[in-house]
Amino acid sequence: MLSFLIDNWMLVLVALVSGIALLLPTLQSMGDAGISPSQAVLLINREKAHIVDVRSPEEFASGHLIGAKNIVFDVLESSLGKTINDKKRPLILVCASGMRSQRAQKIATKLGFEQAHSLSGGLKIWQEANLPLEKT
Repeated sequence: MLSFLIDNWMLVLVALVSGIALLLPTLQSMGDAGISPSQAVLLINREKAHIVDVRSPEEFASGHLIGAKNIVFDVLESSLGKTINDKKRPLILVCASGMRSQRAQKIATKLGFEQAHSLSGGLKIWQEANLPLEKT
């Protein structure tokens, strides 16, 4: 058995790399606590979720989810509670790629928002799903 592994080390290496490549998407999604665009649409339509876009005003003006409020990530902790009063209603946090909104979700949870969600993949995934945007 050991001589087979030594003689065929390239074959073993290819098998290991292939296995890791197959598992990688699963491992990446385990760390992702965001919601999909379809889940976001359900929260917006059924539960009247608040939408907060944490991108810059320039990014926000170029296109955002309909009804979204713009609170720049840097001032989120001090401004979110003043802008959104109802902490029981779902809150969807959005950014360009989902990275800032994941951090924003942690801040919102710390501030007492019971149903804070990050849009997984951000506005990029929203646009890929051909969902509507509005511009200001």
